[in-house]
Amino acid sequence: MRESDFWQLVDEVFGRAYGRVLAREQVLPALDGRTPVAALEDGDEPRDVWHALCDALDVPDAERWGTDKYRQAPPPRR
Repeated sequence: MRESDFWQLVDEVFGRAYGRVLAREQVLPALDGRTPVAALEDGDEPRDVWHALCDALDVPDAERWGTDKYRQAPPPRR
């Protein structure tokens, strides 16, 4: 997953405005107490950051991949 894919999914799953606030402000234990934006800036894999955000917010697997290319063939989870 590329970082642009991460942002597309944030917008689709959470809505653009709310998703961007979550990414900037939601501190996640799975990311060592960092926000998703901080984790991406530190070089974490976008897929790992995406899963950490979805896990923290209890997003079901069926809803994690938006309505576009990922819904039909989600990338494998590490």
